[in-house]
Amino acid sequence: MNPSQKNPHTAMDVQAVVTSFNQGSMILEAVQSLCTQTTPPSEIILVDDGSTDEASLRILEQLESDPSFCVPITVLRQPNGGVSSARNAGIRRAESPLVLVLDGDDRLEPSYVERVCGLLHERPDLVAASSWMHTFGVLDAAICPAGGGITAFLSRNCCPATHILRREAWEKCGGYDESMRSGFEDWDFFLSLLETAPEARIEIVSEPLIDYRTAPASSNVRSMEKRLELMRFLIEKHIDSYRAHIADAVLGVESISIARLFGWEGEMLQGLSAGQKLCGTSTEFLQQPSYGDGGMAAAVRIASAFPHLFLKD
Repeated sequence: MNPSQKNPHTAMDVQAVVTSFNQGSMILEAVQSLCTQTTPPSEIILVDDGSTDEASLRILEQLESDPSFCVPITVLRQPNGGVSSARNAGIRRAESPLVLVLDGDDRLEPSYVERVCGLLHERPDLVAASSWMHTFGVLDAAICPAGGGITAFLSRNCCPATHILRREAWEKCGGYDESMRSGFEDWDFFLSLLETAPEARIEIVSEPLIDYRTAPASSNVRSMEKRLELMRFLIEKHIDSYRAHIADAVLGVESISIARLFGWEGEMLQGLSAGQKLCGTSTEFLQQPSYGDGGMAAAVRIASAFPHLFLKD
C-alpha cells in the first residue's frame, strides 16, 4: 500500500510512540513500516531524544512537514535523556488506551498491529503483547520470546522492547525507570507492568513480525557486559516479587544454564565425531570441568563417548 493512501481500517484505539536518537534514514523506515500496517495506528508520536546529527535532523523535519503519510505524525523534541525518558514522554503525550512502543532503528511487518492488538482485545488480563522477531544486520535469525506472567520474567526478559501496552497499566506502574541508561530498562518495565495485578500477563504472537536491527555496538549487546550488575539492580528493585517466587526465579536461571551446557556438550560431541580438534576453552573444560552445576557430568558423558581420546595409559 502506498503510504499516501488513507487506510479505512485504522486502529483508532492505538497510537505509536517511536523513539529516535541520531538514527538517520532508519527512522524513516520505522515510520513507513507503521504507515503500511493492515491496521495502522491513529497517530505516530516521534520522540527525538536530543539528536545532533544533521542528516537525522533533516529527516525529522521532513517527517514533520510531509502531509503525504497516511498516519498523522507529531514530533516531540527533548534534550537527551535516554530511551526510557523518550518513551515516557511519548506515552504521556498519547491519549489512546493502547500504545505501541517502537525503537527508531527497527521495523514492523504489515500485520503486526492487527495481530498484536487482536490479543489485547481478546484478553483483558494482558498488560502488553508483542511478537517474535526476525533479526537483520550482522545476524539473520529468528528470536522467539515466550511471554508469560511475573514468574516467567524473573529469570529472563520474555518480551521484545517493541510491544503494545495498555496505557492504564503504564500509568499504574509509573512508567519506564528513567535512571536506567545502561540497558535492561525494558525488562525492568515489564516486571513493573506485571506487578500491577496478580493475573497480569504478557502474550506473544508466535510469528516474527518485528524486524530487529543488529549491530556489533548496539545498546543491547553492550548491556550484556553489565548483566550481573543490572540483574542485581532488578532483583533489589523488585525484591517482593523475587521473594514471593524465589523457587521459580532460581529454577528459571538453572534451566537456562542447563540448556546452554547441553548445547555446548552437543557441539563438542559433534566436533569429536567429525575428528575435529576442540578449541582451547573446550579442552580446558574437559581437563578441569566445573563442579556442582552439571559440568562434571557433561565431561563424563563426553569422555565415555570417546574413551580412546581421554583414557590415560
